[in-house]
Amino acid sequence: MEQAQGLVQIIALTLGVSWASGINLYAAMLTLGLLGATGHAQLPPGLEILTHPMVLYASGLMYAVEFFADKIPGVDTGWDVIHSFVRIPAAAVLAAAASMEIGPAAQVAAAIIGGGLAAGSHLTKASGRLLINSSPEPFTNSALSVTEDAVVVAGVWTALNHPLAFCFLLALLLGAMIWLLPKIWRGIRALWQRLCFWRSRKTPDHEAAIPLPHPDNRAIERDK
Repeated sequence: MEQAQGLVQIIALTLGVSWASGINLYAAMLTLGLLGATGHAQLPPGLEILTHPMVLYASGLMYAVEFFADKIPGVDTGWDVIHSFVRIPAAAVLAAAASMEIGPAAQVAAAIIGGGLAAGSHLTKASGRLLINSSPEPFTNSALSVTEDAVVVAGVWTALNHPLAFCFLLALLLGAMIWLLPKIWRGIRALWQRLCFWRSRKTPDHEAAIPLPHPDNRAIERDK
């Protein structure tokens, strides 16, 4: 019974750290590290490195940078593009480390699933932000960023303390993500089409400034 419960905890933490890393990698690492360092959570051996002071300082510094970059429209999209090459591989590494106790085969499977799960959450976040940035007011973007940070912290804590509840909630989130992503992409495509239409209708000033003389008019002037 205890062995089965431990397996469920490892699975929940593996899925939780993967999903959270796709949204905010540094918040997920910092949350795990602080919970483990303060004794509020028992981390698997593969994740105990997150409690090291050097790792905590690095995670805290990068989280502080992302906290402000993620609140600025346009900058957040650039940050997401760059972190497409950071969040997904890091999530795969963290997932493999979380499942170290099970065995090498489980680590490879966890890395594959963890990378895919992080890719899904990252894509949902990045595409949603791109659509929201089309709004002229900045408050929705900032409020959504704060909500994402809170959801990441709450999700990691739930995965550590209530693994079954987290797995159930994650299943609901995955269903919502599958339902929402096509709608977000349709909105982005419509936004791009409107932008292209607006640019095609705009006439540059230098093209309409001075009409060029017609060759026939110059011939008539010479005859006079």
